[in-house]
Amino acid sequence: MHTMDPATEAPDGARSSPAATRNATAILDVLKGALPARGDVLEIAAGTGQHAAVFASALPGLTWRPTDVSDEALASIAAWRAGGPTNLAAPVRLDVMTAETWPKDPVDAIVAINLLHISPWAVTGALMDRASACLPRGGLLFLYGPFREAGQPLAESNAAFDESLKARDPDWGLREVEAVAAEASARGLALTLRKAMPANNLSLLFRRP
Repeated sequence: MHTMDPATEAPDGARSSPAATRNATAILDVLKGALPARGDVLEIAAGTGQHAAVFASALPGLTWRPTDVSDEALASIAAWRAGGPTNLAAPVRLDVMTAETWPKDPVDAIVAINLLHISPWAVTGALMDRASACLPRGGLLFLYGPFREAGQPLAESNAAFDESLKARDPDWGLREVEAVAAEASARGLALTLRKAMPANNLSLLFRRP
């Protein structure tokens, strides 16, 4: 299977994200070391679908299942899929807060990129609830984005971004790693890796022991 380059031009009807183009390779490097060789990966809030197409292309043993709650996002994901890898499943509407929209069968991993800071805090708890229910022993929950950390000064760019998020919606904003990890721990998910990423982002890996 030909591996799709992150800078691949968006096909007709698809959107692309400059941030996804920049960070796809770095995220993929972490995922390659964390995901099983085969299985099902559920991506939450897959957005444009650009990440899904790139990751599915690079990880042919996995079935990549992209989801979103937005009609615009679902249409873009479908357009990426039309010209993309065969292991990229059709996009499905999923609302993190609505249990009925989640798959009934277990998945091997759940991936959520740049979600927690553009959603109310309740979404973090709901995501941990669903992940705990969906993941088998050893199953992975992968989170990526900008975070706060206790005792660590916030980078200027992240501080400005946090202010802009809260100006758009007071329920949004950068979450503290420790608070996210506590929500996960309360549901039987352990933080097993914190990895610094480019542009002051973090990858956080949680597993069911």
